[in-house]
Amino acid sequence: MSSSLTSIPNKAQGGVQSLEVGLTVLDVLIDHNEPMMLKEIAQAIDMHPAKVHRYLVSLIRKDYAKQIEDGRYALGNRVNALSYSGLNQNNLLQHLTRAATDIKNAMQCSVQIAKWFQDGPVVIQSIESDSPISIITRVGSRMPLTTSATGRLFASLQDKNIIKALVNAEWLQVDANADLDLKWQQYEQMLTTIRHQGYATVTGDMLMGISAISIPVNPVLNGVAGSDSGQVQYTEYALTVIGTTQQLPEAQNHNRAEDIRRLIRKHLPN
Repeated sequence: MSSSLTSIPNKAQGGVQSLEVGLTVLDVLIDHNEPMMLKEIAQAIDMHPAKVHRYLVSLIRKDYAKQIEDGRYALGNRVNALSYSGLNQNNLLQHLTRAATDIKNAMQCSVQIAKWFQDGPVVIQSIESDSPISIITRVGSRMPLTTSATGRLFASLQDKNIIKALVNAEWLQVDANADLDLKWQQYEQMLTTIRHQGYATVTGDMLMGISAISIPVNPVLNGVAGSDSGQVQYTEYALTVIGTTQQLPEAQNHNRAEDIRRLIRKHLPN
């Protein structure tokens, strides 16, 4: 297996050799851009698999890499988060606010911007529609992972173990005798669908007669609509459109999601 990577230095020259080796392992994952077996990574840099494994363990601990269920290794959330490095966060929020306003005017729906925090997504900006029926979520509200489009979207794009603990807590608050294993199986199937289609929806799950569509900002920024490859696409922000079932009919979810993506891209810098 050929590689365009420069060879690993035999002797450290004013640097930290172990760090350089670890970054070389990370470079393989970045350049390949899809999950790899341990032996493939080892072959790419001509290193013994056992040694490569030690570096991968450290990268996983710092969330620069992860091991997926089939045993292969992939990029972690920290690497995907670095895509924001060229875009100031405050500037991003300004762009997103303008996009949300544009979407509100075009679709006559309320729009919210949410950010992922340690215990779930929180609404950081809300723009109320001008229509007679306005649905708005208060800034600072934590969105449930099980019943909101925003929560479901973030759940599909975060570490499974973190999400499972959080959704179990939500279910137990509603029903102390809930069958958590069965609920998780059904929920995990839904998350797989969300990852594949690139957006999350609800219809009457939180409020009767109210629908919502939530779009991840970072995959839109990178031109990724969705992924069925099993790789988690990191996102820090999501934009959610909220309206009546007449404004957001379930049969039109895909078309509405494409409209929202187009308007987001219009306002985000290339």
